[in-house]
Amino acid sequence: MNIKSLSTRVFAPLFFTLFSSTAMAGYPVNINSADAVELADALDGIGQSKAEAIVAYRDANGPFNSVEALTAVRGIGVATVEKNVEYILLEPAKPMSE
Repeated sequence: MNIKSLSTRVFAPLFFTLFSSTAMAGYPVNINSADAVELADALDGIGQSKAEAIVAYRDANGPFNSVEALTAVRGIGVATVEKNVEYILLEPAKPMSE
């Protein structure tokens, strides 16, 4: 085994793990104003369809008043909320200008 094949076998998986979208999840996001793409990128265990469900729920029911209120969204459970609690911001959504 030469150095090139060894480095490819060792570093390539590490590189892809570090820079995959799953590894990049976990940064603060305002759930009352973020769009579905931002939610999916920021929150662990939230893919595009769950992020769209969060936005749809928010549009239909108004802003979230607590982090735990996310569990009212179909497909979002307590475990998902708990692993993201440090990244979920609850700032009020900015009103649309008239």
